[in-house]
Amino acid sequence: MLRAASAASRAAQPESNTALHDRLYRTLRTRIMHGALVPGEALTLRGLGAEFGVSMTPAREAVRRLVAEGALTLSPSGRVSTPELSNERIEELASIRALLEPELSSRALPRAHPALIDRLEMINDQVAQAIAQRSAQGYIRTNLDFHRTLYLRAQAPAMLAMLETVWLQLGPTMAKLYGRLNRTEPPRGHRLIVAALRAGDEPGLRLALRSDVTQGLRMLLS
Repeated sequence: MLRAASAASRAAQPESNTALHDRLYRTLRTRIMHGALVPGEALTLRGLGAEFGVSMTPAREAVRRLVAEGALTLSPSGRVSTPELSNERIEELASIRALLEPELSSRALPRAHPALIDRLEMINDQVAQAIAQRSAQGYIRTNLDFHRTLYLRAQAPAMLAMLETVWLQLGPTMAKLYGRLNRTEPPRGHRLIVAALRAGDEPGLRLALRSDVTQGLRMLLS
């Protein structure tokens, strides 16, 4: 009886600042990665607090973590905004993708069972739907979901965490530039990735991943 009362008491208590800042951090991180914010968009602690119903402390902690990851920038004057990437910075981040993603796909290949490959094809259909709807955010979200679903099978969490930081920094720029594209179908690289997985072709899989990433780089720099 006492245990039940204690649990009810805990449930009735408001979220701690730690829980609030973690929830805000994860929500903002997802928004930035999926291109919901444009490059150079300013954020304020007061605005975040009002939107999420939190005090300044959790908002400040969430922003601090995102600045440390390169998802937000903090100017000497204290202005917080999403990064505006130069072509050199975009090329650097895309080069990191071209190194990490073929390696993760290679590690995932031995665990790429038929159900996983079917799942990737289903996600690629969702990519096509986002393109048909001309949704830049939908395209970025489903495209990253395609890649993440495969890389989770690599069982290399440190590598995947590094890659997600790169995706995070590219998010706003990807949304701005992909929104201008007149795509009509999913990236050809996805079909080549799925074909290589079905064939168990590791060299072909690495080549398909590298081609998919470098093609994205050309679009971002054009």
